[in-house]
Amino acid sequence: MSSPLAAVVLCAGKGTRMKSEKAKVLHPILGRPLCAYPLKRALELGASPLVPVVGHQAAEVEKAIRAQFPSASLRFALQKEQRGTADAVRSAEESLKDFSGRVLILYGDVPLLRRETLEALVKAHEAGKATLSMVSTVLEDPTGYGRVIREGGKVERIVEHKDCTPEQRAVRECNAGIYLVETSFLWRALAEIRPQNAQGEYYLTDLVEMAARLGPVATVEADATDTAGVNDRVELAARARVMQQRINERHMRAGVTLTDPASTFIEDDVTIGADTEVGPQVSLAAGTVVGRNVTIGQGSVLTASAVADGTSIKPYSVFEEARVGERCIIGPFSRLRPGTELAEEVHLGNFVETKKARIGKGSKANHLAYLGDAKIGSGVNVGAGTITCNYDGVNKHLTELGDGVFIGSDTQLVAPVSVGDGAYVGAGTTVTKNVPPGSLAVSRVPQVNKEGWVARKKAKRG
Repeated sequence: MSSPLAAVVLCAGKGTRMKSEKAKVLHPILGRPLCAYPLKRALELGASPLVPVVGHQAAEVEKAIRAQFPSASLRFALQKEQRGTADAVRSAEESLKDFSGRVLILYGDVPLLRRETLEALVKAHEAGKATLSMVSTVLEDPTGYGRVIREGGKVERIVEHKDCTPEQRAVRECNAGIYLVETSFLWRALAEIRPQNAQGEYYLTDLVEMAARLGPVATVEADATDTAGVNDRVELAARARVMQQRINERHMRAGVTLTDPASTFIEDDVTIGADTEVGPQVSLAAGTVVGRNVTIGQGSVLTASAVADGTSIKPYSVFEEARVGERCIIGPFSRLRPGTELAEEVHLGNFVETKKARIGKGSKANHLAYLGDAKIGSGVNVGAGTITCNYDGVNKHLTELGDGVFIGSDTQLVAPVSVGDGAYVGAGTTVTKNVPPGSLAVSRVPQVNKEGWVARKKAKRG
């Protein structure tokens, strides 16, 4: 049986090359903070507890991580001074004082690391009964990276680029900085590391040579893209492009059509059913669930929304925390704000906005309407220019429309107000009191035609 697994994720750095007042690991990549991705990989591997090591803007980083992983077993550690990677890991010792087993060490600025790589690392560690195991990568140009130095095929140590001999600089196998270490070795070895370098820092790479003296160091090779970090905003954008490509390819292989994958932005936790077609320049943000046989038109943006099977979303529609039933037709240029709930076969057309609106089966508002704080029955027709006047300057009030109601164009429904089943409201009406079922409500000023008025007006001016 495998021994317990914990993870330490280093999130303490300032990231000066980002040229930002915000800590590097808080910069977003596809809707999540940069540090959320390695933390998620550790959780997927079953690591518990999880120890993020924070430093710069510690409170803000901790808040962001807790928001991303509210149910995870998190134990935060503080690195008070930036004194190197070994010092950062050593900061986690107190948080893991009651833990015995294996510790996975990751970095908060490496978002593209694959779960498969970490699974292979664990497998190699267990197969080799290693004290320390590591991930390496082979680079065409290894300049600036620590080299993995082997003797007889076995890892002996890591040598930083500036300390390499000419022969060592020819080595292309580089250290990725990802380790799996036994606690029986880790804390004792960290205490022995000394800052014997020009920077006066405690280097985590020293652990490799110390572990190699005790036995073989297991290694797993990963693609250089998977282990690439983020140091500036150019690299942040580059990692985001790779991540987006991976996500888009995953959906396409699962049966989703992306008309233009290069311009389609889909965040990591979005779900899309088979035979759905997504147009160009569409953004599907965190928490969105899209059913089967849905079409999403160009330029639409969906955030934390659910769309059921067979619905058609026409171009440039925006959903925010909305719930949409089967076979609806939405847009173009519709906006569904939080609290919108549509039953099946609802039609919302161009420039229709909803907020906290529950709309029943088969109801329609095809043109230029605002429906807020509304409960609308089935088979209702809402004419162009209709608005619910739901706010009195202090409180929001409810508008209720029964089944089969017909609302004429340019109607104002002044809440709180209800219109009963089957009632009609004439065009241009301002409804200020309840309309009984089956009634007609009209509040127009009587029309007056003054024949010859235009000619008389012109004569006076002339």
